Amino acid sequence: MTNHPTRGNPSRRALLGGTLLSGVALAAGATGTAQAAAAGGRHSRTGRATLPERYTAIPVAPGGGPTPTDRVHVLKIGPRNAATVLVLVPGMFGAANDFRLMARDLVAAVPGVQVWAFDRREENLTDRTGFGRSDPASYYLDGHYRSQDPAASAFAATWGLARTLDDLRTVVLAARAGGSRRVVLGGHSWGATSALAYAAWDFAGHPGFRDLAGLAVIDGGVLGAFDGTGTPVQDSPEEVRQRLAAIDGGAVFDMTLTGVGLGGRAESTQIWYQLAGWYAQQDPGARSVLQPRLPDALRPSFPVSNAALLGLLVDAGFGWPNDISVHSGHFAESADSDGVRGWVDAGITPIARVAEAYAGPVPGVWEWYWPARLSVDLDVADAYADTDLARSLGLRLHHGTGIDVPLYAFGTSYSKGTVLEAARKVEADSRVPYGLYESDNGMNHLDPLFAAPAHNTMTHTLAGFLHKVLATTR
Repeated sequence: MTNHPTRGNPSRRALLGGTLLSGVALAAGATGTAQAAAAGGRHSRTGRATLPERYTAIPVAPGGGPTPTDRVHVLKIGPRNAATVLVLVPGMFGAANDFRLMARDLVAAVPGVQVWAFDRREENLTDRTGFGRSDPASYYLDGHYRSQDPAASAFAATWGLARTLDDLRTVVLAARAGGSRRVVLGGHSWGATSALAYAAWDFAGHPGFRDLAGLAVIDGGVLGAFDGTGTPVQDSPEEVRQRLAAIDGGAVFDMTLTGVGLGGRAESTQIWYQLAGWYAQQDPGARSVLQPRLPDALRPSFPVSNAALLGLLVDAGFGWPNDISVHSGHFAESADSDGVRGWVDAGITPIARVAEAYAGPVPGVWEWYWPARLSVDLDVADAYADTDLARSLGLRLHHGTGIDVPLYAFGTSYSKGTVLEAARKVEADSRVPYGLYESDNGMNHLDPLFAAPAHNTMTHTLAGFLHKVLATTR
């Protein structure tokens, strides 16, 4: 979900940390419930419709890790008898609950569609049991949870794009139900890159796009889609060699998010954000449970509510980079009778929607243990061609020029237009019959996932694309 804010570059990572700490410290001094068990299900009410939701496990091929990791999970939203399934892949550090809110909106807008949100196998390494307690903060912040030790995780060194796409194909084939249903494959940020890679991938002689009826990429992609973010891909042979050497040396998990300043473990930032969402959903107006435990540089100088603490961590107004922030609102200008400053929604993404998504607990919004090898492979996949470097990594990007399904692409202010430029290159270099290219520069990178339905340009335009796909029989 954070979607490569620094793409693994140590110097950028250090810069990110400094920028965030100073920006939030300045802002702090200024005025300014859903859970689905793997074996069960639930229903949510969207408009007049009652939508079934299930979070289910799907077995996949062994990947060298602990036995429980030989499965992926899918959050399924919408009617089981839908003729079309939109399978969505989250971006870097993203997980299935990235898509719950937008999926509800899409299913309500497009009858005949079900949405499947994909959780990669590494999600099985996450310990979310503390969110079943009355005080999850002590479980996580006092170190009682089960942490995945990189020294005991050599298996993750091989969890790259080939492993992810093989797992994803198991999901896509399940969604196709033997060919009786159509599948549109999409994703957000590096999840969009993964979806396009799937389309070009060679699965033992079978082109990936043959499984699909359409592609939908949201604020990501290939062929320079991220050039406008100011962080180019690291895909030179020397950069790749150095990164692979670090992985071989034990750096199996990507540590980019430690630059946020909320802890030095691979999972530290993700835990803080989910805790903030959990307390904001449970009791939004109460004095923040987490504020006293925030690092000094991030802690507001006055008492804030649980909802305001979440706002501090996600709103663009506090200096967070575009790719990990939304347009939500600001602190209340005055305190309540208990001396606590609350949160005022003033943007396109209400803090209650962020809280609902971030709280989880299962599935979550954040993936705790992103494999460093997956970061390497996705950078190299940007060339979207069967290059020597791609072949050396086992990337089977053989069929990009043959893609013959419609393409939807959406860009926010994050890429300054390069997401759409890159999508047009994909269309020009392939047999894509038509493309739909939409943008909203009033949105940050995460707004399309959580924005209020009335203000979400992405869901409105993606719904139009899905209507067109549904009207076409392949």
